Amino acid sequence: MSEIRRSGLRWWPLLVAGIALDQLTKEWILRTYALHESHYVLPVLDIVHARNYGAAFSFLDFPGGVQRWLFTVFALAVSAGILWWLRKLDASTQKLQSLGMMLIASGALGNVIDRIRHGNVVDFIAVHWGKAYFPAFNVADSCITIGAGLVLLDALLESRSAKGAGGDRP
Repeated sequence: MSEIRRSGLRWWPLLVAGIALDQLTKEWILRTYALHESHYVLPVLDIVHARNYGAAFSFLDFPGGVQRWLFTVFALAVSAGILWWLRKLDASTQKLQSLGMMLIASGALGNVIDRIRHGNVVDFIAVHWGKAYFPAFNVADSCITIGAGLVLLDALLESRSAKGAGGDRP
């Protein structure tokens, strides 16, 4: 247990919370909205019941569905790799990186659950500016995006710190 407290795995409750929030919101959409039903929330935000058979933002959405299993296996492998890597990180000194990686794993696993249960990913957040719509997304996608942002921020801060300390990093 002490290994978990010292490592990046210390943030496992974030993994569980992200998956739970993702699955609860998707279940609410499935029970409340018909497919393609949309409701206005704000001038730039709608709630819409959409299905994604491809990767992020429906990329690689091919007929036949073989990508369902390819993306599932890929996301499981990436998540396992992240969790293994988090064991090696020091939670006290690599907090942003640990939090970011845990959020990425949370989002990947949330979408894996959908692919296994439904054969697709349930999306429901539609952001737009006038008639220009960003592809619908979900809580899992948000976790992945925020997690990637935290990892990039950590790398930027570490790079600046190394330069300020006279390090030879670019």
